[in-house]
Amino acid sequence: MMKDINNPGSNSWKRPLKGFSRLAAWAVLIIGLFGLTWAVLGLVDNETYNAAIVPRLLLSLVITLTLAMLMGLVVHFFASWRNFKRLLISLACLGGLVALFYAEEDIRGGLAWGHFKSRWEAKGEKFDFSAFIPPLVPEDQNFAMAPVVATTYSRLLDQNGHRQLTPDTNVVDRLQMPLEADNRGPTNGNGNWQKAIVSDLEPWQEYYRSLSLTTNLFPVAPQPQTPPADVLLALSRYDSTIEELRQAAVRPGSRFPLNYESEQPFAILLPHLAPMKGCAVVLRLRALAELDAGQGEAALADISLALRLTEKFRSEPFLISHLVRIAMFQITQQAIWEGLEKHRWTDSQLFKLDQQLAAFDFITDYAAAMRGENACQVATVDFLRHRPGLLDNITESREKDSLHLGDFFGYLMPSGWFYQNELCTSKFILEQFLPIANVGEQSVSPGLVTQATQSLETIRLTPYTMISKMLLPGLTKSAHRFAFAQASLNLARCACALERYRLANGKYPETLDALAPQFIAKVPRDPIGAQALHYRLTDGGLFLLYSVGWNETDDSGRVCLSKNGSVDLDDGDWVWRYQD
Repeated sequence: MMKDINNPGSNSWKRPLKGFSRLAAWAVLIIGLFGLTWAVLGLVDNETYNAAIVPRLLLSLVITLTLAMLMGLVVHFFASWRNFKRLLISLACLGGLVALFYAEEDIRGGLAWGHFKSRWEAKGEKFDFSAFIPPLVPEDQNFAMAPVVATTYSRLLDQNGHRQLTPDTNVVDRLQMPLEADNRGPTNGNGNWQKAIVSDLEPWQEYYRSLSLTTNLFPVAPQPQTPPADVLLALSRYDSTIEELRQAAVRPGSRFPLNYESEQPFAILLPHLAPMKGCAVVLRLRALAELDAGQGEAALADISLALRLTEKFRSEPFLISHLVRIAMFQITQQAIWEGLEKHRWTDSQLFKLDQQLAAFDFITDYAAAMRGENACQVATVDFLRHRPGLLDNITESREKDSLHLGDFFGYLMPSGWFYQNELCTSKFILEQFLPIANVGEQSVSPGLVTQATQSLETIRLTPYTMISKMLLPGLTKSAHRFAFAQASLNLARCACALERYRLANGKYPETLDALAPQFIAKVPRDPIGAQALHYRLTDGGLFLLYSVGWNETDDSGRVCLSKNGSVDLDDGDWVWRYQD
């Protein structure tokens, strides 16, 4: 029996929707599309309202309406079988072109990266992060495995550096030795060697005594003593920890148990850095109090311990580790300067101090940090090549609970684009950042830093450079810090030799040439320009010793201050001087 083509009821599936049914179908389609775009944009993760949701809601509405219109056109288009066949042929051609494009980009990017690596590996450079992992150290010789040191990381990490699923709340970080309660210590007691300001222990004495009225956190004497005596008594709270730390520091090796096997080096936890820096702060205040109390040997022992701690993670291939080391050195520098300013050191103590300072080399450390940073960044981009969904957050892993716009772009990127970003990153570090420091001359070039910064700004944002432009800017100011650290080190060593000359001759010499070789093996030079440090005698039998500083100009020993009163290290000279 044939169907009646004139009877609409006999062909209900082919009838176009009309009236309420048509509106209902479109409503269901739009709501479905809106829900899909809402999920794609990650709005399902936002449990509370915030301003960032508004533009994403508007974007989702625009996408929804656009898709609905396109679907309507597609349905109309597919009503013709001829058009459908044309579409299939077009899609096949498009797919072939896309495959050809991906193959070309992958091959071109891989070849460019491989050629660059081979050329630099022939010069001795290394790109594999595993080449920068510090060697293993026997546990009994490993400073980082001493029980008091292990408390800095064992709450979060196991002995292999892997993050523990549940932090061990029973572990107490014994190297967390705060000088004040609730970070509310005196603000007017700290000195500043760059401004030739000595520390004042009276505010610390008053602070500890007033604090004893509300808490027994720090011990105090029944009656006020001298400021250094009261400060040392308060800090005696940490005596046992510091002595245990001193014994641990004797161990010849040091390798903290970090998760060097991580696919993403930037995700490696470094919980030991902050406690180590805190130790330098405590040891500085102890040394200052010991100097004022006439306990030169005790002060030297604490300064020596602080300097040894600074070297205990020198082998780590992370820029941040070296920057923390520089901060620790600058903290300790104040105690060295005050001992010289007050003439509290003996000749033998100065000799020992210079021997320890001579082992530091921040110029070489800069080169090592840049090479380690290059390997870290290459490993990070390579990690993203295998895990493109993490492109939204390239410095740490995150759980993927929803999709984000950056995720889609990451999945669409050819592998060759990741190779091109590795090439751009490494090329810039090795050709622009690494030459800033001349290890042979022990110098740093501010001009090359300016040149590198300008070159970085001129790099156009393309798929070949997008990751590099996110990673590289954080390195531009690093050379400045290493240069100032080296200048501070050289000034301190010269100052120790000058004090030794004064102890032997009753006055400071006319020139630095008189110091070597009797009082110092070789007079250090200015790391800015690799020329001699500037030195001259001043009224009152004192001297002025300085580096020309970052502006590479001799400002006659002028120290420039910024608007907030801190020393402006970009302008003026880097000066070592004493109070008149």
